[in-house]
Amino acid sequence: MAPALSKFVTRRTLAGAVAVSTLIWILRNRSRRWTSKKTKNQWPVNNDIQYIIKEEKPKSPKAQVNAVFFRRLYQLLKIGIPGVLSPEFGFLLLVATALIGRTLCDLWLINKATLLETSIVNMNNLLFRRYLLHLFGLVPVIAIVNNTLKYALSEMKLRLRTNITRNLVDDYLKGFTYYKMSNLDNRIANPDQLLTTDIDKFCESCTDLYSNIAKPLLDIGLYIYRLTTTLGGQTPFVILSYLVIAGTCLTHLRKPIGTMTVKEQRLEGEYRHINSRLIVNSEEIAFYGGNNREKLTLLTSFHKLVTHLRKFLEFKALMGVVDNYIGKYFATIIGFYAVSIPFFQKNHPVLSGTPDHRFRLYYTYGRMLVKLAEAIGRLVVAGRELTRLAGFTARVTEIKIVLDDLNAGKYERTMISDYKDKVIGYPGKGRIVPRDNIIRFDNVPLMTPNGDVLIKELSFEVKSGMNVLICGPNGCGKSSMFRILGELWPVWSGTIIKPPRGKLFYIPQRPYMTLGTLRDQIIYPHTKEEMKRRGNITDEDLKKFLELVQLTHLLDRESLVNNENEAWDAVADWMDVLSGGEKQRIAMARLFYHKPQFAILDECTSAVSVDVEDSMYRYCKQENITLFTVSHRRSLWKHHEYYLHMDGRGSYEFKPIEQDTIEFGS
Repeated sequence: MAPALSKFVTRRTLAGAVAVSTLIWILRNRSRRWTSKKTKNQWPVNNDIQYIIKEEKPKSPKAQVNAVFFRRLYQLLKIGIPGVLSPEFGFLLLVATALIGRTLCDLWLINKATLLETSIVNMNNLLFRRYLLHLFGLVPVIAIVNNTLKYALSEMKLRLRTNITRNLVDDYLKGFTYYKMSNLDNRIANPDQLLTTDIDKFCESCTDLYSNIAKPLLDIGLYIYRLTTTLGGQTPFVILSYLVIAGTCLTHLRKPIGTMTVKEQRLEGEYRHINSRLIVNSEEIAFYGGNNREKLTLLTSFHKLVTHLRKFLEFKALMGVVDNYIGKYFATIIGFYAVSIPFFQKNHPVLSGTPDHRFRLYYTYGRMLVKLAEAIGRLVVAGRELTRLAGFTARVTEIKIVLDDLNAGKYERTMISDYKDKVIGYPGKGRIVPRDNIIRFDNVPLMTPNGDVLIKELSFEVKSGMNVLICGPNGCGKSSMFRILGELWPVWSGTIIKPPRGKLFYIPQRPYMTLGTLRDQIIYPHTKEEMKRRGNITDEDLKKFLELVQLTHLLDRESLVNNENEAWDAVADWMDVLSGGEKQRIAMARLFYHKPQFAILDECTSAVSVDVEDSMYRYCKQENITLFTVSHRRSLWKHHEYYLHMDGRGSYEFKPIEQDTIEFGS
């Protein structure tokens, strides 16, 4: 060996090796210096940028492969696969059938490949052509089996995602759960991340793991059966013992992957949330010229994500080396050792005979043993995906638990003080009594979800036809009262008597425009089919509502593009198309369409001229829609009979408006 090596060790090769080593060292050092300079310029590491996303930090790492993980996985799979007779279970069986077919094809290929090679070595042209023809005839079947497996796996992933998404979205949009998750509960900051990306990755990980575990398990079972019946049980026992030892070792080493996966998805959600905040508040940021400040916040979030991803990548690279060594290469060594055991035995009942006979059997059974070792290696490596699945399972289970709690009336939030020590009550202690044509507060405290007391006890009564003007400084409790009245916030104590939720209507200062047609903007949240089913409103009535708010030009404008019958069905980005005043008037037309018993108008005519505002209020009076109005306009006092003034220091007064009443506002 030394003389052969000495032929390559010359002055020229040594000089070349030294030159290449020096060049690599110089490039590496220059790369480090360039990277450090770029990092100083690129990442805002040493600045004072700090932020917090409304989400409780995990108290301890919960993403591990243990009994809790399997229990969570079972609960999610029950949603994804509803029953034995469901189509999802059918695709599960189709995947299993395709895997069995693929394993049988592997066995057949091993046998035919051995016969082909034997015919080549023995120079038997007739047998070679026959076996080659057999192989040519079965290759299309193997292609069909492989692609059937791919299709079944993709369809199963899609069905899993569909069922789990539908289940969680149904819970998320049940009642005001979506509102409570963002405003009352602070366990989850980015439900959009969990409901989209995390569910997709969970389903993908599930299907991949099913394939990566089911196929090796099937291979192990079939190969062990074939080998044990011919070669004895010693060889499979060696390989299975290695499977248990290697699997236990790698499972322990991979524990951090689950926790790292949870953190990765949380940081991805934070980065996505900060990007979405920039889009939503782009106008305000532009007026302030805050692009550089927002850039620092965005890069700080991205730097956190990249730093974690790099650590995760380094850990996965290290584990990849261990996985390849233990699960692949060392498993192959064990496989060869296990293969040799029966072949080195003298007078073996099956392997004894001529060298050609032993060679053919070695090719057949030896390849089976190598395939068995490879299957065990894949099963060991699949544990890495199992640990990653534990992270996704923890994330998806987290939002399911929170949704179940919120739908059951439970929420968790960081309190500014210990409300349990107060005599006011606790969330949900107060009562809501449904009754038409009256709103009454009996000793109801106005409290924020985190326990901040705005008014200790609020009591007043308003009957249908008594319009009330709400006034007071910012933060005094006006919006809090409306949120309690709309059942968005819990009642801490006392009693509220009010009409059912559907007979109250709320119009904010910045009305919401839905995705859809011009008609959808007025009848929201109803659909066209629901409007027809109710039967008391037609498109002609909607046109009258537009006339009342002086917006018939919208219908005329759409009639120029479409014909008059299709103008109501015109689709546009109405949040962008309509001005602020037009949105507020559309919201008032929406109020006329629904015609509730009570309406809450929260500065909803601030961008509307006084004459249009006056006609809208007179129409509400005519239709017997009782109004709670928050406004600073003195011109609105004449449309109200009572006023509720909150001073912002915990006191209030509810009185009728008389000639000598001092009017607040401008």
